[in-house]
Amino acid sequence: MGRLLEQGKISSDQMGKMVFLAIVASAVTAVPSYSGKYAQNDLWLSPLWASLVGFLTVYIAFSLNRLYPNKTIIQYSTDILGKVPGKLFGLLLLFFYLHITGLIARGYAEFIIGNFLPQTPISVVTVTMIAVCAYAVKAGVEVIGRTAQCFFFLFLFPLVLMPFLLRDMHIEFLFPMFEHGLLPSMKGALIPQGYFSEAFLMAFLLPYVTDRHKGLRAGMLLILGIALVLTCINFFILLVFGKQAADYLYPVMVAFRYISIAEFFENLDSVVMTVWILGMFVKISVFYYAIVLGTSQWLELADYRPLVFPIGMLIVALSFWSLPNLYESGRFDIVAFPFYGPLMQTICPLLLLAIALVRQKGKRQSEAPTAQAASGSVHSEKQEG
Repeated sequence: MGRLLEQGKISSDQMGKMVFLAIVASAVTAVPSYSGKYAQNDLWLSPLWASLVGFLTVYIAFSLNRLYPNKTIIQYSTDILGKVPGKLFGLLLLFFYLHITGLIARGYAEFIIGNFLPQTPISVVTVTMIAVCAYAVKAGVEVIGRTAQCFFFLFLFPLVLMPFLLRDMHIEFLFPMFEHGLLPSMKGALIPQGYFSEAFLMAFLLPYVTDRHKGLRAGMLLILGIALVLTCINFFILLVFGKQAADYLYPVMVAFRYISIAEFFENLDSVVMTVWILGMFVKISVFYYAIVLGTSQWLELADYRPLVFPIGMLIVALSFWSLPNLYESGRFDIVAFPFYGPLMQTICPLLLLAIALVRQKGKRQSEAPTAQAASGSVHSEKQEG
């Protein structure tokens, strides 16, 4: 069924860049502020703790794909759990991704309106982004993969600009380090670990990877890369704002307003916004694609493209229905998402993997006596002959 639905192929490198942008694009704006609330001047360490969830999630996704190489989680969940329980789990997972994608679209629109287009209706910002993403999703995984490959190094460009903040940095903001032990930095990792669990999107992409034997390595490298990028960003933000980083809603954007290169290149936050929009385009497209592909597999359709626009309209609707305002969106990120994301993308797949391994072991044990009996009967026949 997977081959009928998607003819495109991507490399493990493209898959890694797709998932990298899908995680970092929204995490980069929120993580410094959220981690700073708990970790304070140890916030630079929080992404490293959070990455442990990412490494586990990648291993789970790859292990499940190794057992069912040509299927996504929507397909092999019925093989593992049975027809009805597997369908119910698949429906629950699809609803989760639909809900999360609506929240991502809402967060994107709130960020654009709050920072750059205050007079623009939020519906216009949301609909235009979903419309562009729908075009990419309809083109297939190969187009999204190539887009991620093109935008990847451009997205990292703001990191190159960050050292120009040096004249506004204060090394003393790093101290005292570990004043209250490691616990504050671990608390600061609660929210980032929800973003790292999004690496489970690999479960929808691995069946279409040409060099799948490199998938685990690519996945581990992408988690390591995300951890290093978020650590660097948190480190620079800490040196600029200190403990006050938690007081800003979008500290990264505020920091880039401080950059002045030769007193000529200033107000670089507009450059950062442009690059960030490209990253959000890839992020929403990957989530959107996973929903459309998974829904078509759940319904056992021969083509996923007729679902692209109906699901796009659902995403737009959920972006307005899910949360009433920016305050509630931030509250959801702090209170619910650190548990909601890992539950659906790490813990439930881990249980699925455990059940699959137990069932496969039981199947091998039941087949062993049959094989021995068959070989014994053949041997006795030879003796009689």
